[in-house]
Amino acid sequence: MGERIEINGVRVYRAEPAGPPRGAVIVIHEIWGLVDQITRIADRWADEGYLALAPDLLSDIGVTPEVGEELAALNADPDDEKRASLQPRLREALAPIRSPEYAAAAVARLRAVVDHLATLPAVDGRIAVTGFCFGGTYSFALAADDDRVRAAVPFYGTAPEPDAIARISCPVLALYGELDPAIVERLPEVREVMRANDIEFSDHVYPGARHAFFNETNPHTYDPDAAADAWQRATTFVGDQLRGAS
Repeated sequence: MGERIEINGVRVYRAEPAGPPRGAVIVIHEIWGLVDQITRIADRWADEGYLALAPDLLSDIGVTPEVGEELAALNADPDDEKRASLQPRLREALAPIRSPEYAAAAVARLRAVVDHLATLPAVDGRIAVTGFCFGGTYSFALAADDDRVRAAVPFYGTAPEPDAIARISCPVLALYGELDPAIVERLPEVREVMRANDIEFSDHVYPGARHAFFNETNPHTYDPDAAADAWQRATTFVGDQLRGAS
């Protein structure tokens, strides 16, 4: 359905709806990069009537779609020894993202995508962001950094520190798996900071679901029931928030 293009110096996958867009959704990939699983999610947003842009935030540090597919396949491999080989390779590949400079550059790229969307009359300022794991974290980050974003739907992303949360100006729906302790244990604090800053925040924690429960390519984590419900919640939320926004 879509095509890989460059927008404002950022490589993106672009999926267009069949008719006039209901708005635009920025889809931010997992730590595996802009793999086919993410482009299929962008296609699904286009099927819902949105212009979907999935930016590539990792190819420049060597996590190309091909490398990402290889790493994701190792993560999903039933062989314990092969899965164990993933960690050192992943640490080496992703070492650059731990720097503050990388985080600033990634948010700048996301803002460049928003810049493009803001020029499109058909979008009319109706811009949402969603993302998964790494992408969920950067969905929070973009919402905190750019008040042109009207809705954010992070899937199992790490919320920023309280001072950054305070800068979020759009409604947020966060979706988590119960068996994701590093993120879920911090959720009460996130709720409190959101409430203290009058941010419209809702979340849903799926009982028995793991981190990456939405990723159908990972048999160890995929939960089809949770994924189906999360998609319904996400599309309803974005539709409600972007309806009439301009």
